[in-house]
Amino acid sequence: MTLIQVIKRLAAPAAAVLGAGVLTLMLMSLVIDKDAARRSVEEQIRAATGLELVVHGKTEVSVFPGSYVTLHQVALKGESAGSSTLTVDALTANLSLLPIFTRRFEVTDLALLSPHVTVTRNADGESNWTPIIRTLVRNMKPNTASPVSFSEIRVMQGTVLFRDEIHHTDETIDKIGLSLGWPSISRSFAATGQFDWRDEHVDATLSVADFAAMLEGDRSGVKVRLASAPLKIGFDGAVSNRSSLLLDGTLTADSTSLRDALRWIGQTPLANGGFGRFSMKARANIVGESVALTNVNVDLDGNAAEGVLTYNSNTGQRTLQGTLAADALDLTPYIGTIRLLASGARDWNRQLFDLRGLSATDLDMRLSAAKVTVGSSKFGRTAIGANLRGGTLALSVGEAQIYGGTVKGSLGISRAADSADFKAQFRFNDVDLEASGNELFGVRALRGRGDLIVSLEASGSSAFALAQSVDGTATLTARDGSIVGFNIEQLLKRLEKRPLSGAGNYRSGSTPFEKLNASVSINNGIANIDNIQIDGPATQVTLAGTASIPSREYDLKGTASLVPASDSTPGFQLPFVVQGPWDDPLIFPDSDILIRRSQGAAPLLDSLKDHKTRDAVKAVIDRLTGVRKTSEPSAAPPADTPSAPAPTTSPPAEATAPAPPAATPEPNSSTN
Repeated sequence: MTLIQVIKRLAAPAAAVLGAGVLTLMLMSLVIDKDAARRSVEEQIRAATGLELVVHGKTEVSVFPGSYVTLHQVALKGESAGSSTLTVDALTANLSLLPIFTRRFEVTDLALLSPHVTVTRNADGESNWTPIIRTLVRNMKPNTASPVSFSEIRVMQGTVLFRDEIHHTDETIDKIGLSLGWPSISRSFAATGQFDWRDEHVDATLSVADFAAMLEGDRSGVKVRLASAPLKIGFDGAVSNRSSLLLDGTLTADSTSLRDALRWIGQTPLANGGFGRFSMKARANIVGESVALTNVNVDLDGNAAEGVLTYNSNTGQRTLQGTLAADALDLTPYIGTIRLLASGARDWNRQLFDLRGLSATDLDMRLSAAKVTVGSSKFGRTAIGANLRGGTLALSVGEAQIYGGTVKGSLGISRAADSADFKAQFRFNDVDLEASGNELFGVRALRGRGDLIVSLEASGSSAFALAQSVDGTATLTARDGSIVGFNIEQLLKRLEKRPLSGAGNYRSGSTPFEKLNASVSINNGIANIDNIQIDGPATQVTLAGTASIPSREYDLKGTASLVPASDSTPGFQLPFVVQGPWDDPLIFPDSDILIRRSQGAAPLLDSLKDHKTRDAVKAVIDRLTGVRKTSEPSAAPPADTPSAPAPTTSPPAEATAPAPPAATPEPNSSTN
């Protein structure tokens, strides 16, 4: 007999048996005792979890085509009375088919549709789930008389509400879809799925080596992975929960934008720039709400550092402390958006400061690096401390190598309503004057080395407001340098010989000095220059006056003099005025002094008693000498002015005016 013939002979009996079985299952679906099925499911769930089921809705029982029992509007309660901690719209228990023929209902797995879980932490730190956990621990012991029959629980469209009465916060996790591997045949527990938190989708996995031990508070291995668009977190270690939750293991974190991740978890970054790509790996010890990280390797915006970090929120206020060390740091992204001057202009920036980050988290950090870059500034070995508490940020520079020297000091920023109070104290030792002056004050005229002490205070909501309110002092002591752009010695010698020959091109060359001392006091944005003394081998310069910080302009008066060849012979002295913007000031020599030193022009000026005529003649002389730019005079010199000065043996030419220097023969310096 062939195989085909055997199959044909068995097909009919098999079809009959199958048909009888299907018919039997259909009849059983009609005659099955629904109350008995429901009681059996409730008893098995109670035996596995210790929770009492309260069914408020209808019960559905099916044997074919699927064998299951569905309970609608179910509440699960612990031993203590009170509101339900877990409610389910529909609880479906899938049944093993064969035991049904003997009227036994064995649950293979559970499916919870739209469960709603409420977790409340009261002011004493206790949770409403504490009795539930105790019940689970007692019912999951190995010697339990009624072993757990099902090994999987599926959660669909779940919602968890966390209420923290200590911090007065509520958090909601919704759209939960999980598959829980219930420890029925082993001690391990696993959960895999996803949920939504704060409008972000999160994939999650959890595995526990000994679930019963963990619930009882004993030590157990645990692995956690959370992956979302803003942040990815992983933990691999051990967990226990005797007096408080304790986690010990390796913690990893990764984010394409730490700024977005901080905002997602409810934090506000301190700066408006930076906080981009972030990764961290550390040994973590977590006790309650305190996190201690050792062997930290962190990378933020390309800055890699090592050290220790701690985070604590037990007191209600979040506090971050730590010590980090790096080979090289680039802090430009974090302060690059802070612009004191308006873009492309000399005016101070009027954009309001964003100080919201000062009240988010308390901070106590110590940072050291071999090299630090801040914009165009390059620092050598640097040690910085940052302390943020109660909305006040204090930055301290223990020592930093910069401009060829060192700097020490502190900067304080306190938030007051919509404005801020700033305090700064810095001491620069043996720094390069050209580099420091250019970057700090926009002054490029000084070369050499020196010491600078600055103490400033200001209040305002913008850089312009700070410039208007700044108070403080500044002192500068320099040595062995030069003033670039001015050859004061050459200018003075030329004017000493020919006072009316014109200033010429005096903005060239340099003036060396051996010592420079400057003292400045600042009040409400006005810098009062008490004294600037410049001593060089051939010249001496003194300056005094004011400088407006809001308008960035000078208004100074000074005297430049040649060092005399001997004590008996006084050196030539020339008063001058400095006015105009900081980056391009105008310098005017005193024209009265130049005129009076000219033996040809001084008698003429003295002979003009009429005020208008005297001013007109002086204006012409000013224009010819290039001392000061003025409008055309209202009166001209007399028409009979001779083209050459009178002989020295004759009386002074009282009614004559000197011709322009270009048309005047150049006599000896003693007669000019």
